[in-house]
Amino acid sequence: MKTQQLAKPAPGFFGSVCGIAVPVALQSMLQSSFAMVDQVMIGQLGSAGVAGVGTAGKFSYILSVVVSAIGAVAGIMISQYIGQKNEREVERSFLINLTAAMGIAAIFTLVCMCFSRNILGLYTSDNRIIETGAEYLTITAAAFLPSAGAALGSVMLRCMEKAALPLYASILSAVLNTLLNYILIFGKIGIKPMGVSGAATATVISQWVNMAMIVMMLYCNRYRGQEKYRKRKEYGERAVFQWKQYGAILFPLLICEFMWSLGENSYAAVYGHLGLASSAAMILNNPVQGMVTGALCGLSQAAGVMIGKRLGKGQSEEAYEESKRLMLYGLAGSLILSALVAFGRLFYVEIYQVEEEVKVLAAKSLMVYAVLAPVKVENMILGGGILRSGGKTKYIMAIDLAGTWVFGVPLALISGFVLDFPVYWVYFILSMEECVRLGISLLLFRKRKWMHQFTTFVDSPITNSP
Repeated sequence: MKTQQLAKPAPGFFGSVCGIAVPVALQSMLQSSFAMVDQVMIGQLGSAGVAGVGTAGKFSYILSVVVSAIGAVAGIMISQYIGQKNEREVERSFLINLTAAMGIAAIFTLVCMCFSRNILGLYTSDNRIIETGAEYLTITAAAFLPSAGAALGSVMLRCMEKAALPLYASILSAVLNTLLNYILIFGKIGIKPMGVSGAATATVISQWVNMAMIVMMLYCNRYRGQEKYRKRKEYGERAVFQWKQYGAILFPLLICEFMWSLGENSYAAVYGHLGLASSAAMILNNPVQGMVTGALCGLSQAAGVMIGKRLGKGQSEEAYEESKRLMLYGLAGSLILSALVAFGRLFYVEIYQVEEEVKVLAAKSLMVYAVLAPVKVENMILGGGILRSGGKTKYIMAIDLAGTWVFGVPLALISGFVLDFPVYWVYFILSMEECVRLGISLLLFRKRKWMHQFTTFVDSPITNSP
């Protein structure tokens, strides 16, 4: 009887998923539009501009995935403590992770502002790409701090089931970014054309505006008034923050995401080895991949929040059944989007004023992506949301490191440097690591060892004195 009851969708489950997933998906797509708008407009300036901006984005992407890892840890902890109704630990989890994200962002900012040319030289020897990319990276480094702050603020709002609020901020910042791009890149309303510098400046301004709005939303919805602070006393002012537990969640994810991003950068270096046309073609595909991933990343976020709350309440069977439904939603959505990419790829590449060779390579690479997208999406939901929700991130680290460095990078080096295959075949071959990761993740999911409920300890009992 219990099994039959669990097999039925929980009341309001689909609505709860949509309440988190849809705003997050729209927000992620809008954030991806920053890169797409930059590339489409810079694309009017030629292949060197596209390759320079895209290559600069590869290094800043390392920061993005590290901040995402910290945000994932914050989401795991906040969701479980909300499930336990432990306001004090919710607050401390947020502030500690926010401090970590902002500190790392500050380091990246200094490195990029001081060594942008050296960084670009790691990816290519083409001086055209280095000059353009260094110019773009030096300026956009000023957007790292607000991006990190907004990311962690958005995590808190989503865990509070106010996922629509970060979406509103993203809408305004995306509109502002597009308008400023048009004005600054091409020189409108009396402003001298700034080219790549204009695109970078527009991104910086838009990201600071985005963070300002997220801060205002957090203040209005959580910190204004004293109710939350009064509630904390119910859980004891002497509660000890579990640093060992925090480190066991954070460090595997940081190592995992950092090494994964290095793997992605290794792929970019292989594409660069194949020539300017191959590098530009793969960079043209990034916005499409970002939009598809963004459209379904809300399911990953919903999984992290909803399954985390279930585990926090000790409801492991409900968590398992709801996880399976979330994976089915992701599979259905990815198949639809894959079909759209396959049919629309030829129209997309015509947007850019680049050489015909670049368009052909980009279209073929997009077809490869359309075939592999369902596997990538399932990995995102399973590894990026469900398996992480219990805090056993060492499993995720092992799976991702094996997939990227045991399979992905060696396959990329062999197919690109030894066999000298075209870029779309290199992309297909190295992406086989996604299939390996999915197979291992499904086995781990079925064993249920990822399920874990957080605990909180106190120094000494808190008594109410008269």
